[in-house]
Amino acid sequence: MTDDDLLRYSRHLLLDEIGIDGQQRLLDASALVIGAGGLGSPVALYLASAGVGRITLVDHDTVSLTNLQRQIAHDMASLDRPKVESAAARMAALNPAVQVRTLARKADAALLDAEVPRADVVIDCSDNFATRHLVNAACVRHGRPLVSGAAIGFDGQVSVYRAHGEHPCYACLFPPESGFEDVACATMGVFAPLVGIIGSLQAAEALKLLAGVGEPLAGRLLMLDGRRMQWSEIAVQRDPDCPVCGA
Repeated sequence: MTDDDLLRYSRHLLLDEIGIDGQQRLLDASALVIGAGGLGSPVALYLASAGVGRITLVDHDTVSLTNLQRQIAHDMASLDRPKVESAAARMAALNPAVQVRTLARKADAALLDAEVPRADVVIDCSDNFATRHLVNAACVRHGRPLVSGAAIGFDGQVSVYRAHGEHPCYACLFPPESGFEDVACATMGVFAPLVGIIGSLQAAEALKLLAGVGEPLAGRLLMLDGRRMQWSEIAVQRDPDCPVCGA
């Protein structure tokens, strides 16, 4: 760790739970972020500012004017630019020492099978069930922890899925065959700060996992009603008959 690192990360170093060893684990770590929009923006910025050494961003979309109400990694100069490139530029401005790879592609099964094994943690910031299930299945196959978040309207949720032992995977809660319908921001709307709140929680859970501190949200689904600003939590169990992680 350089003198500049000691200064930049001094507020982490002051935390007994992180300290020099925990910060070094962040500097040595690799994260895969799926989605560079509303949730992905705070995730990408906080991972970069915290010093996660290698970050891969995956998103096939470009920046539009409607994104700027909530997607804080982008600005007017980013319009029509790939979201991963726009976000990477903001990350570099925050912390040029972080290595950022950008993949302006959809997160399909082939891409995930190539990228998930390279990451120490996967953060799913996508906006549809099909992608979430693909990401979850890849994390189960390759034994990687998954931090998953969702936000629509005034409602958000976040959890950590570690499909081993008693911990459930995403499919244990939301079975692929259950027929959940996607609800798009374009039709339902989304409260601007909501994605920042949920995305920040995702970043926090990812950093805790990478630094080896605290207790992750594994086995717990944390939900926010933004209208009342009320949190609720439910315990979730692994489904032994889950088609993804079941024995």
